[in-house]
Amino acid sequence: MTKTGLVYDEIYLKHDTGSYHPERAQRLTAIIEYLKAKGLFDELVRIDAEPAERNILELCHKPRYIDTFKRAVEGSAPFLNTPECPLSPATFEVASYAVGGVLKGVNNVMDGGVTNCFCAVRPPGHHAERSRAMGFCYFNNVAIAAKHLQKHHAIERIAIIDWDVHHGNGTQHIFEEDPSVFFISFHQDPSSCYPGSGWASEIGNGQGKGYTMNFPMAPGAGNEAYLSAMERVEQAMEEFRPQFVLISSGFDAHMDDPLAHIQLNRKGFEALTQRIKKIAETFAEGRIVSVLEGGYNLKALQESLESHIQVLMEG
Repeated sequence: MTKTGLVYDEIYLKHDTGSYHPERAQRLTAIIEYLKAKGLFDELVRIDAEPAERNILELCHKPRYIDTFKRAVEGSAPFLNTPECPLSPATFEVASYAVGGVLKGVNNVMDGGVTNCFCAVRPPGHHAERSRAMGFCYFNNVAIAAKHLQKHHAIERIAIIDWDVHHGNGTQHIFEEDPSVFFISFHQDPSSCYPGSGWASEIGNGQGKGYTMNFPMAPGAGNEAYLSAMERVEQAMEEFRPQFVLISSGFDAHMDDPLAHIQLNRKGFEALTQRIKKIAETFAEGRIVSVLEGGYNLKALQESLESHIQVLMEG
């Protein structure tokens, strides 16, 4: 059995988004309770979180934005940049712990303590741009992890695969001119789904041209369409040869999720994980860190994540 890490900390429950917000603390309590009920929790290597330091946040975010975020929380502002990003007294601290938790997962993989890792963190991050909170996201957890891998672990080529049903605009924004980070996003067609970006024609800019791949999926697309698109990803990875794989693992492309209209099921997420794990084993010594993004139907989230983690744990 592969040693798989689990990043989780109860501090993630303190980011209070209100009773009716889709991105709520119950998402994580549902995950942890389900993993315990299925006997998986004790088989995972527990990795505690710690807050990310200011210089780490600045790897992807402008100092002025970080200051604005902190002051907004201290001043009891109701939200940051947009009402979909509500603030509570603990939001800045929790967002810092989300980044720090992902970095702890990355460091454990790089140190050989675990082969791969799932990070049950919140708030999510893939919509957060350098100077703007968007789509329930404040700091871009995965993007900062990629920069950390480059700066502190000398990793030269990183693949970020984002299967959240919404386009990872923030991650693309941060790396669109960077040929050392290959960003791949599967998401519902931008004309019918937030945030309205992620067209197939968006392939990166400047030196990063060709290192962004977007797969806008028509409403109703299911497992077969996603796995067919994965063939193009596999071909691209044969040429790119990533040394580390990061997954923005949103589970809101599930057929029962309320925020979109894609028809994946738990078998689809299982198959996607298998294909990505094979890429990591071929080129990156099996090194994967998977980071929770979306997923708002709790039962679908629990079951899909169970399949995802079981594949990560397979020897």
